[in-house]
Amino acid sequence: MILALIAAAAADCTLIVDATVYTPEGPRSGWDVRIEGERIAELGEALQPGDCELVQAAGKQLTAGLIDTMSGLGLVEVGMESATHDTSTGGPSVRVMDGYNPRSSLIPVARMGGVTAVLLSPGGGRISGPAARVDLLGATQAQAQAQGERLFYTASLGGGAAAQLGQLRLILEEVRRMPRGSLSANQRAELGELSMPVSDLQALRPLAEGRASLILRADRASDIEAALRFAEEEGLDLVIGGGAEAWMLADQLAAAEVPVLVDATLYSPRSFDTLQARPDNAALLHAAGVTVVFSTNSAHNARELTQFAGNAVREGLDHQAALAAITSAPAQVFDFQGQGRLEPGAQASLVLWSGDPLELLSSVEALWVRGARADLRSRQTELRDRYLDGPGGTPAPLSSE
Repeated sequence: MILALIAAAAADCTLIVDATVYTPEGPRSGWDVRIEGERIAELGEALQPGDCELVQAAGKQLTAGLIDTMSGLGLVEVGMESATHDTSTGGPSVRVMDGYNPRSSLIPVARMGGVTAVLLSPGGGRISGPAARVDLLGATQAQAQAQGERLFYTASLGGGAAAQLGQLRLILEEVRRMPRGSLSANQRAELGELSMPVSDLQALRPLAEGRASLILRADRASDIEAALRFAEEEGLDLVIGGGAEAWMLADQLAAAEVPVLVDATLYSPRSFDTLQARPDNAALLHAAGVTVVFSTNSAHNARELTQFAGNAVREGLDHQAALAAITSAPAQVFDFQGQGRLEPGAQASLVLWSGDPLELLSSVEALWVRGARADLRSRQTELRDRYLDGPGGTPAPLSSE
């Protein structure tokens, strides 16, 4: 257990003492980290405590908070009950943040896995979005909103890249020829039949004008190749989601500076689009210079993000690169401003681990989001405590009959 010593009642100042700190340059043993307000003020050896609350880390490992992407956290509560879903299929004019539930019982579970922020991803439609950045602390949507400016829309090439890319080209063309602002009846008539409602097309103007990015879900190598050509022709900032066969185009992806959201648990084919899937996909992409990000693509399993990274290490990815793929890389790719790095001025979203964060048996011992220490309890732990320590004592084993 961590011994927390209160040196003074200065709630806005915390000093984490004697940690193995994962800096951008690598781990540093015996370092201290000072948190002031929502930011990291200082890190190094033998920092003066002043009036700060002291947290003795005793050599344990301190990382930036984990960031999961393409997440339904706070949008889905019970997978098999559609009444608890708010993932939205309304198209690009729908704001997914409007459906986020900051009181979801899944959020504390994710925090207990070291996740401090997620990129909420809407679903459905030819183009969905924009995605929303969320910090996993706060009782309201406004309090949970994470800092960041760039917009991210999502589309998929599943079901035929030629047809899907043809539709996307048509949509972008319609957006670019549409007048700005409200349309008069004559202007609307001149546009003729459109591929989607005017409100959706107008919402895509940032994408058509290069002020937003497109997350394109594609697994097959030929689809990824077509996506790269499409992005170059249309002047789009592209992110590949899935990328089961991305290793086959690693050099092209690196040259185009296109990041890939990798499923590190995909070891072998699951469909005709993933026939060339291989477990060292992330390692091969990283070796070629591609920015790799791991994503659980899940609401319920965000807590498993370190397992995704650990699997990639087992298959040859460098440990530091794997940790970056769940901290600094998603922060950079998806514009989580000030997050993902342990350095002065960065947002103080931090995790203190009992051991190597990528080891299955390691656990979170303390977690801060924007400088505030989060409670490491969840509905799961409360149920455990209720039945272990409740008035009725330990429940009897279930009958085998």
